Amino acid sequence: MYEAVHAHPDGEATVARHAATAARQGYDGIVVRSRDALDPATGGGRSGGDGGSAAGDRGESPVRDPNALAEEYGIDVVDAVEIDADDPTSASGAVGNYRSDRTVVCVVGGDDALNRFAVEQARVDALVRPTAGGGDFNHVLAKAARENAVHVEFDFGPALRETGGKRVRALSDLRKLREIVDHYDAPYVVSANARSHLQLRAPRELVSVGEAVGFDAEAVREGLRAWGDIVERNRERRSESFIEPGVRRGRYEEDG
Repeated sequence: MYEAVHAHPDGEATVARHAATAARQGYDGIVVRSRDALDPATGGGRSGGDGGSAAGDRGESPVRDPNALAEEYGIDVVDAVEIDADDPTSASGAVGNYRSDRTVVCVVGGDDALNRFAVEQARVDALVRPTAGGGDFNHVLAKAARENAVHVEFDFGPALRETGGKRVRALSDLRKLREIVDHYDAPYVVSANARSHLQLRAPRELVSVGEAVGFDAEAVREGLRAWGDIVERNRERRSESFIEPGVRRGRYEEDG
């Protein structure tokens, strides 16, 4: 299971702190949404890497090498980007800029036009926070998300961190979104949307929130595993052997 986090400078904690906390909580990996938190050139994953330690937690420069962090904390560290644009035109340009060098590309919704843009783009991995700004998510968008394999995020953060009426509304929004996504079998991911390692929650805690809005426990776990599925798929597509889905470059394949 993976969690998708915001790290410094976008969040309040370094990637190292997120990685250490997530590992203790039983996660297999973290997807780092913050654009400038990791160096995408190193690729991410568990396979070695030189340099890098928990320097950011000692008041020095934040660690930027995902491979070194993966080796140190025993948890996959994935380079991602979360695109928060004003309109679909700006979002499209940003997706084009980052798709080739980020393992996971997310688009922030919450606006009807951006929600529609995101689910209609096969280049987008996840539509995150689709109802945060009062945006609507309906059956048309759910069908498009399914057709384009765009995962819809269930953001449990407000339900975990808000109180009173805001928490009631957050639970209501999650319940409505769950019903639509479930009915149309759209792909989805689950996250606490943590901006600090202190906001990270173990899978069992997210299961409890999910059960409050009608998920069964396994459905929440599937939403956490889906981040890892996206990572595995995209790493395979970026490998030298990939030609197209179902086709790989073999020992007799010639370029050109």
